[in-house]
Amino acid sequence: MNILLTSAGRRNYLLGYFRDSLAGRGRVLAADCSEYAAALQEADEAFVVPRVNEPDYVEYLLGLCLSQGVGLLFSLSDHELPILAAVRERFYDQGVQVVVSRPEVISLAADKLMTARFLKAARLETPVTYASLEEALMGLDCGEVAFPLVVKPRWGTASLGIEVVDDLEQLRLAWNYGQLRLPRLGLCSGIRGAGGLMIQEFLRGQEYGLDVVNDLNGRYQATFLKRKLAMRGGETDKAVTESRPELLEVGRRIGEALGHVGNLDCDVFLHGEACFVLELNPRFGGGYPFSAEAGADVPGALIAWAEGRQPPAGWDVILDGVTSAKCDRLVRVLPQHQDGSLWQAK
Repeated sequence: MNILLTSAGRRNYLLGYFRDSLAGRGRVLAADCSEYAAALQEADEAFVVPRVNEPDYVEYLLGLCLSQGVGLLFSLSDHELPILAAVRERFYDQGVQVVVSRPEVISLAADKLMTARFLKAARLETPVTYASLEEALMGLDCGEVAFPLVVKPRWGTASLGIEVVDDLEQLRLAWNYGQLRLPRLGLCSGIRGAGGLMIQEFLRGQEYGLDVVNDLNGRYQATFLKRKLAMRGGETDKAVTESRPELLEVGRRIGEALGHVGNLDCDVFLHGEACFVLELNPRFGGGYPFSAEAGADVPGALIAWAEGRQPPAGWDVILDGVTSAKCDRLVRVLPQHQDGSLWQAK
């Protein structure tokens, strides 16, 4: 089976995890719109493709999958997920399993306001959330929340555009400036102005990351837990694996209620005795390597499910207390990428 990672960017480690899980039974391909993407330099085969928002992107991608015998396709970009969710049945009819959730799941996870409402309906704790400045002001007046508060985009990624405010003056300033800044953030929603922002209470506590794994039919299978030690650029930079039954139970409840497909990257806060769910990202996220380094093999499980067999024994077992840290390294851009003469999708 050949596997394609799209919007591969700099997630070279995922190439390695999939390659290890395939164990020589297929190739790991990477695609990106930039010939300089680091992951392209270490894939078994690499392809420079159009940007995901170009009209011919889907046709281009399907043609690439068919010409290269791709059986499984994963996107690593929030911007691409809704595009692939809308056409996943078309790819499946051509023999390509796109590991992406239903469009309504992708839409719910992308919209942080809808995420908060979903979590509340599922009886899971989440920060108090307001859709407008007026609602937040009323919440302050009645004592439902207190400063500091967080002003953030409804459709956000990588912590872009988030502001923590400590008083009314800062709140109004962040709300007004946030509306002006939205078009420059390049986020996936076309909604601008006040409708593109939201306000949440600010929580203090220990942050954890969950990898919540469902099978290809959206049935819950496993949760992996990491205590975050440091963040960088909106993603986990250092973390240690832990086993806390109450937090693993939160993962199970999310997986069963959401019914997503594959891996879900989830951020939670332990605030006092309560666990508050912050965000849901239905894809491999920046926290997965910490699960993998402790023994998880989600790629192996997904490959097995796609082939109609049981996952490898122990794929869902990780060691507690494994501390890992990310590091930067350089990969040399291959000459064939520099001139675009080779490994270019046709």
